[in-house]
Amino acid sequence: MGFDIRMPIGMLFSLFGFLLIGYGAGTRGNRMYAEHSLGLNMNLWWGGALLAFGLVMLALARLGRKQ
Repeated sequence: MGFDIRMPIGMLFSLFGFLLIGYGAGTRGNRMYAEHSLGLNMNLWWGGALLAFGLVMLALARLGRKQ
């Protein structure tokens, strides 16, 4: 069938999600980040969103390969 773009996109977003979650966990409780984002750790939230999107892309690539 050819090259499926969902696989590298899923891997890229999953990697960035893991990195951002790690950074958010490492800087949790830092006053500088809490002041600028209304007390929310946006690195954790966006890391989770990127990871979820990456996993969905990987799942779609796997389902597409089976068909």
